[in-house]
Amino acid sequence: MADLNLRTVTRAQGNNRALLDGTVTPKGAGFEFVDVPVLVQGFRRMVRTLEFDVCEMALTTYLTAKAHGVAFTAVPAFLVRGFHHNAITVDTRHGISQPKDLEGRKVGVNRGYTVTTGVWARSILAGEYGVDLDSVTWVLSGDEHVAEYRPPANVVPAPAGRTLDEMLTSEELAAVVGVEIDSADTRPLIPHPDEAAHAALQQRGLWPINHLVVIRDELLAEHPDLGRRVFDAFAESKHGYVQQLRAGTLPQETATDRMHRTVMELTGWDDPLPYGIEPNRQVLEDLIRSAVDQKILDRAPRIEDAFTPDTRDVVA
Repeated sequence: MADLNLRTVTRAQGNNRALLDGTVTPKGAGFEFVDVPVLVQGFRRMVRTLEFDVCEMALTTYLTAKAHGVAFTAVPAFLVRGFHHNAITVDTRHGISQPKDLEGRKVGVNRGYTVTTGVWARSILAGEYGVDLDSVTWVLSGDEHVAEYRPPANVVPAPAGRTLDEMLTSEELAAVVGVEIDSADTRPLIPHPDEAAHAALQQRGLWPINHLVVIRDELLAEHPDLGRRVFDAFAESKHGYVQQLRAGTLPQETATDRMHRTVMELTGWDDPLPYGIEPNRQVLEDLIRSAVDQKILDRAPRIEDAFTPDTRDVVA
């Protein structure tokens, strides 16, 4: 009999499949999955009201919320990763040909300034292409999940009633980040973005983390081993998925599965989704440093302090 019923939000992705179908459960606990059709709304509800017991969460949103005192703590189960060299879109009619052309211009950002995709994309612009991020005015289509956060002065909301794709078409914006536009007049700012992302992975291990898992601190105080129990369940589910991925026996392959296979081919790794702090320390440090540089975090937290004590040394 499970001693805990954990209201949980997470996406229906291969590495979580065994959790969602009940094949894998945490020791002495059960997941009661809450359907949130737009996952980012689950992030907001968790950040603002602690509505759930366990919740998938964007990495930068988590770090920002933690810095503002939200009472939850993560386990190092990194559910979602991705490449972001393709996240910056330009209109081919407006003469933006290279990343440095964004300096002194306005660039749209989907939703909030702290959105993790935006943080990774800006870090690529600064680190690989030398873009002065402070010279760009970042125009947001939405607000922040963490209501207490105040962005720097060069971050502004889009005008009421305007969309970022409209503003890109009219040349009010030089580019947009994280916005999908189906138009023959648009292209990724970075040429051959997949090849650029794969090169960054091979040359410096850049395999960006987007999402992890958080647990309410109240529950962690009542059950000090809960972090490890939740981590172990997510890890067990992921291991089954990776075995199927390697064997080519997934019931239906998705674009995400193909991306994971590409990572294995490029790196020689047996597992494209390592969980635990240590195998991900460098990419976590990269994200935290970028969040500080972009004035999202006032200071860099110690990585271990971001995770439950019982999961700081585990790897899966």
